[in-house]
Amino acid sequence: MPKPANPASDFFGFADLLSDAERAELAAIRDYLESEIKPLANTAWDRAEFPFEAIEKFAKLGLAGYAYPEYGDGRPRGELFSGFLSMELNRVDPSLAVFSGVHTGLAMGSIYGGGSQEQRDRWLPDMAAMKKIGAFALTEPEGGSDVAGGMRTTARRDGDTWILNGAKRWIGNGTFADLVVVWARDTADNSVKGFVVPKGAPGFTATKIEGKIALRTVQNADIVLDEVRVPEADRLQGINTFRDTAAVLARTRGGVAWQALGVAVRAYELAREYAVNRVQFGRPIGGFQMIQDLLVKMLGNITAMFGMVVRLNQLVAAGEGSAEQAALAKAFTTTRMRECVAWARELFGGNGIVLDYEIAKFFADAEAVYSFEGSREMNTLIVGKAITGHSAFV
Repeated sequence: MPKPANPASDFFGFADLLSDAERAELAAIRDYLESEIKPLANTAWDRAEFPFEAIEKFAKLGLAGYAYPEYGDGRPRGELFSGFLSMELNRVDPSLAVFSGVHTGLAMGSIYGGGSQEQRDRWLPDMAAMKKIGAFALTEPEGGSDVAGGMRTTARRDGDTWILNGAKRWIGNGTFADLVVVWARDTADNSVKGFVVPKGAPGFTATKIEGKIALRTVQNADIVLDEVRVPEADRLQGINTFRDTAAVLARTRGGVAWQALGVAVRAYELAREYAVNRVQFGRPIGGFQMIQDLLVKMLGNITAMFGMVVRLNQLVAAGEGSAEQAALAKAFTTTRMRECVAWARELFGGNGIVLDYEIAKFFADAEAVYSFEGSREMNTLIVGKAITGHSAFV
């Protein structure tokens, strides 16, 4: 017998692909995020401050260890569960989800994928427990999309020490991270290498970037490295070329697609709730054709996004997911997300530009999600090369 129409954002029931235990765990996490994290979100975003009490709250959930079970609770989670978890985090607050993603996906992921066993054992237990917070320093003031070929930060070998010089920009968690994974070009062989730099290292300075209109809670930093000395023991032993760096980004790029989904889902939920309850001309505006048209377009986008990211995670779980598929997912979902938040803000009318109704924050934050981890244009070129066999990169 057909199921009745469901107003929820998961209109086609993709969550049914999870096990009963996984759905129960996600529901418990969602309730915790709603009660413990969401109340911090709007105030922190408005003030452009980081709510440090959130770290302890995240630590209680143990989320940082989920992707690395040997350093977490020992219980492996599937790729699909990880995707839904990312969606839930972003559905509550994209800024705090970025804090978590930078720490867990980029910083811990770099050490897990590029470090020696000794390095993993040295750093990851405290990072999984969130006793130490990580950051990922790749982007530079003059090198965003072009950072692979245009990286200016250098690493010079001096005996058992490396000397780092250069600058990084847009480094999430950079103002307070205990460990920063810094990417630099070896002056001897011109290859890119990774280094773990501790907070307080002489010559390392981090300055908060002010005046942002998106992800305001995220403490992005401008970082300067002036003769920073790093022991060989703190160079990530498995990172020898930019291809190794790109492998980290390929893993997290699919995560950004789930992030975009979470933002779009929240925008739709807020818009639907508002449409059902907002009364104009003597009736809820949800009963007007043009409002229903906006909601249905949003739901269509979300359903298409669900289909793409779920299939991507299934492929990754089977060891078949490619960097090109992740690039297409990132480009497609962030574009559809951008449409969704714009339609949602439109539905709210004037109320859509104030924080009281929450949609303004998601509308602004979507612009950052659309831009980072490879712009739409760069990801398009990655996919374009895969389908034509011709590189259009300059």
